[in-house]
Amino acid sequence: MIPDYQKIMLPLLELAGDEKVHKFREAIDKLGDEFDLNEEERNKLLPSGNDEIFANRVGWAKTYLKKAGLLEYPKRGYFKITERGLKVLEQNPEKIDNEFLQQYTEFEQFRQRSSPSKSTEDESEEFDFESYTPEEILEIGHEALTKNLADELLEKVKDYSPGFFEELVVDLLVEMGYGGSIKDAGKAIGKKGDEGIDGVIKEDRLGLDIIYIQAKKWENTIHRPQIQKFAGALQGKNAKKGIFITTSNFSKGAKEYAQKLNSKIVLINGDMLTKLMIKHSVGVSVDSTYEVKKIDLDYFYEE
Repeated sequence: MIPDYQKIMLPLLELAGDEKVHKFREAIDKLGDEFDLNEEERNKLLPSGNDEIFANRVGWAKTYLKKAGLLEYPKRGYFKITERGLKVLEQNPEKIDNEFLQQYTEFEQFRQRSSPSKSTEDESEEFDFESYTPEEILEIGHEALTKNLADELLEKVKDYSPGFFEELVVDLLVEMGYGGSIKDAGKAIGKKGDEGIDGVIKEDRLGLDIIYIQAKKWENTIHRPQIQKFAGALQGKNAKKGIFITTSNFSKGAKEYAQKLNSKIVLINGDMLTKLMIKHSVGVSVDSTYEVKKIDLDYFYEE
């Protein structure tokens, strides 16, 4: 299990206790060994995919120790223990965490500048900010907002007619790069009653291959017979590719059947549908944008 950044503080300070200058990247590897992390845990990324979770937490443990005056940075990418840090180790503390570091004025000032405000009137009071790094708090907040948006989006889609759903499918597939244009795709999709096929769409703008579509605005679970019917329709068209999109879900039997087919049938349930709509900005718009900036090291380069 990946430790939170506060659990990393004492081991990191102890690592620096030899008074040598340590390279940050090497410290991550050594601490990974100390916490007995496997390769999956060491390489696990934040949801954004921009950073490794463990490395991010080691980085913030290092930052907080520096803000408290227990570590210093002699040069870029390296750290070293300070006299104050050595005195802390002489005390043989059981742990070092934010509460421990609050005894240092510099750290308390830093925390007052950077801590998120907490309101007793909302759920933020219940959220354990102390267990997460600032990046993780942003990621968790974004993930929660996205999940809530997906739930609301699916309910909104279900409120509208099957015809509207078919138009939505057109818009989504075009935004994903299929069909060439709304005009071309619109001619292909939404034609009823063709042996279980709702329409066809070009796989690419040149129309080198055709994908057959089944779009079902359903509440009930899609079972194997519906997939068999669609697969039979594909076979009748001598087609190799199909997409079955629904606002509901697929049973285990339906998924297993689709996986065994010679024809490639992609199953898109309500959950995946809303994720794709959000990713490709179909039915949603940007409400707020927050930029996270970092030091531009190229700017501070000097010959």
